[in-house]
Amino acid sequence: MPALPCACANLRRAARAVTQLYEREMRSAGLGATQFTLLQVLGHTGEISQGRLGEALSMDSTTLTRTLANLRKERWIAVRIGTDRRERLFSLTPTGRRKLESGLPQWELAQERLHRVLGEKRWGELGELLSRVARSAKEA
Repeated sequence: MPALPCACANLRRAARAVTQLYEREMRSAGLGATQFTLLQVLGHTGEISQGRLGEALSMDSTTLTRTLANLRKERWIAVRIGTDRRERLFSLTPTGRRKLESGLPQWELAQERLHRVLGEKRWGELGELLSRVARSAKEA
């Protein structure tokens, strides 16, 4: 694929292609890539506010609210009101933890496939570069 003249267009194209890979792999676990990512982050962080979750993932509020509602509907996450009544705190339920664990083999397969085609050196550079790009975009 030729490079596009716009950093945003190149990043969005890459994100769509990678998302499609993960969606294909995650389908058999009954999870979408975004759902899995949210479960994974909640499994790592424990209870977290919607605001902090959105910041951590650079997700817009509308998409995050919709996805969290779907996860609640499936009973994969729980929500409680924080000390400030406007604050909502989210955490994994035992059902959500089991769902996360059931998706790990498919996630690992997607990771391995991308790792294999990128090679060891580029795989190592990828995470570092993407983190730097995300930080830089927030600072710009």
